[in-house]
Amino acid sequence: MYEKMKLSWFSNLKGDTLAGIVVALALIPEAIAFSIIAGVDPKVGLYASFAICVIIAFTGGRSGMISAATGAMALLMITLVKEHGLEYLLAATLLTGVFQILAGYLRLAELMRFVSRSVVTGFVNALAILIFMAQLPELTDVTWHVYAMTLAGLAIIYGFPYLPKVGKLLPSPLVCILVLTAVYMLTGMEIRSVGDMGELPDSLPVFLWPEVPLNLETLMIILPTSLMLAVVGLLESMMTATIIDDLTDTQSDKNRECKGQGIANLGAGLLGGMAGCAMIGQSVINIKSGGRRRMSTLIAGVALLMMVVFLSDWVSQIPMAALVAVMIMVAIGTFSWSSIKDLKKHPMSTNMVMVATVVVTVGTHNLAIGVFVGVLLAAMNFANKVGNILYIGSEEADEGNARVYTVVGQVFFASSERFGNAFDFKETVEKVTIDLSRAHFWDITAVQALDRIVIKFRREGTEVEMIGLNEASATIVDRYAVHDDPEAVEKLMGGH
Repeated sequence: MYEKMKLSWFSNLKGDTLAGIVVALALIPEAIAFSIIAGVDPKVGLYASFAICVIIAFTGGRSGMISAATGAMALLMITLVKEHGLEYLLAATLLTGVFQILAGYLRLAELMRFVSRSVVTGFVNALAILIFMAQLPELTDVTWHVYAMTLAGLAIIYGFPYLPKVGKLLPSPLVCILVLTAVYMLTGMEIRSVGDMGELPDSLPVFLWPEVPLNLETLMIILPTSLMLAVVGLLESMMTATIIDDLTDTQSDKNRECKGQGIANLGAGLLGGMAGCAMIGQSVINIKSGGRRRMSTLIAGVALLMMVVFLSDWVSQIPMAALVAVMIMVAIGTFSWSSIKDLKKHPMSTNMVMVATVVVTVGTHNLAIGVFVGVLLAAMNFANKVGNILYIGSEEADEGNARVYTVVGQVFFASSERFGNAFDFKETVEKVTIDLSRAHFWDITAVQALDRIVIKFRREGTEVEMIGLNEASATIVDRYAVHDDPEAVEKLMGGH
């Protein structure tokens, strides 16, 4: 137990500490921006990011992953805040946490196995594009100083690691922020800084129970928002966990992550914060800055609060250009550049899924819709491919008085029509044998197709025998087939 705890928390203290500080610095402007999007005071996003980061460090299922207030969640809060105010948002945050904890106990994270690799790639690429696009307002209608600072920041980020002796001492994003802040303070150039994003809080968060009536009307007001927040939050967190799994070559406990996200959102709501979830940008910053263990997430949360409350005068001097450079690095590092080369090698159906996920996610700025479209397309492609792997052969028997049909493959809704069209009902034979020993029936649509075949042959005066049904197929056929029930036959074949 002690060894496991030591590995999870204390085996990478230097890397986790420095990475956590970098993440905290990157979280501040984003938390403020997301608060503005949601229509609440900046401290709501900052307190949420602190609470979620600290709690998820203990309860989450993926070490090294960063969770905080996010843009995807903030977009879902706008209407509720505008129509009912902050207190109802806090209540919705608490209910979101409850839903996510239930999802963890119901093991809904297992649904992630239905998300194909092409959908994950599309999700990654879309997020990289959205992260880059989010930096464009800071690079539009600005003086040349901003471009110079941003380029200098990128030069430090990509060049510092190659410096002999000192390149390995500090993560380059932290060096970028420190150097550009020093330049900004020494030169006094007029460019945007963190202090221009919004007022930083001057006190620690306190326990707050939402001041809303505890009745059915309140539940009906917050329920739709809470459900959307729970779904989007878990989806983004599960996808981010998958990406960090790939980056670190380790496995996460996604059901534990569901519960952890729920507990973290409960904590955020009780400390006056908005709901949040995993952040792919900050998680990539953490990993690339050397963060690997739970300590990096904890330090990110604690450092965030300490900076905005006790070091606000210094933090407010950080130029936005430095953070823009860091986020551009994240966008470049997040994008799957190999997926562009793979477009030539991968099947068209796979490419369509990836591209559709990117286009819909970027177009709607809604990760849930993008992933849903990708999963739907992938499922349709899979069903079509499996449906086409069906062979029905036939041969004469008993000197032409009988015919044997051999069915090979999967019979379900996508292949049932092809299955039904493979039989010749006009041929005059006394007996038809359908060999199903190498076939499998999956659903009611397949059983109904079999019913129609048997019934049509019998109406032509042909005896029908089915042989070789495996146990699973026999179970579904015995339960749902109606070809031996005269009343059901008339109902099924009515109009045919």
